Amino acid sequence: MPSLKDLKNRIESVKSTRKITKAMQMVAAAKLRRAQEAAEAGRPYSERFNAVMAGLAQSVGGSDSAPKLLSGTGADKVHLLVVMTAERGLCGGFNSNIAKLAKQEAAKLLEAGKTVKILTVGKKGRESLKRDLGDHLIGHVDLSHVKRVGYENAADIAKDILARFDAGEFDVAKIYYSKFQSVISQTPTEQQIIPASFEESAEESTLYDYEPSEEGILADLLPRAVATQIFSALLENGASEQGARMSAMDNATRNAGDMIDKLTIQFNRSRQAVITNELIEIISGAEAL
Repeated sequence: MPSLKDLKNRIESVKSTRKITKAMQMVAAAKLRRAQEAAEAGRPYSERFNAVMAGLAQSVGGSDSAPKLLSGTGADKVHLLVVMTAERGLCGGFNSNIAKLAKQEAAKLLEAGKTVKILTVGKKGRESLKRDLGDHLIGHVDLSHVKRVGYENAADIAKDILARFDAGEFDVAKIYYSKFQSVISQTPTEQQIIPASFEESAEESTLYDYEPSEEGILADLLPRAVATQIFSALLENGASEQGARMSAMDNATRNAGDMIDKLTIQFNRSRQAVITNELIEIISGAEAL
């Protein structure tokens, strides 16, 4: 049974931990507001851009003049998985859920006899994937020095991916990230970016005349589409990370409070037992006299 001093030290230690988790929760809440605003502000542009690209891709169809980013290499052998996670932990299952989704897809591809290559964005995802799929890692993007993710960061990642595609290093590329729903809900998401895949808009499509040609416009816009999709994923990831961290720190703070209450009760009972024993000894000594 722990002594009164041990219990007191443990209570003080848990109280210190609770102060830290509470402070981290407040910081995450402040960052979440900015990250959520950025993610929500980028959605209308991304959705409208996606609708325009879907219309162009549908009109070009499977023609021989279609850009390679749209038609693909004609093969389905080598797959590049771009796994985007956070640079830090203490955010619940945010990082592990994204890595788990990527691991499941990698396992399916390997079982089907495909070649898997993995590019990681964020230290935590690399640490998780390195244990099981270390031989398949081909590159890493470090964003630990970036305080606020911008389009230029997404453009640099897209440039690297497009260079690898032009060099014939892979046939299909997919990105993995977490889509922000709410503070308590973030959805791990898989999205194919090469060959380009666009969801058709539910709204009635508008007919346009393009100059110089639809193929020419697609050839120019498709690399930007890759960067836009990556940027949108980074924004969603940023909001999801802060939401997950805020929720995790809130749970940790409450758990610390519950532990303090239990330890305090145990301390009081132990203290009462010590006092009772001392009184019994005093009374016994007095009766002996």
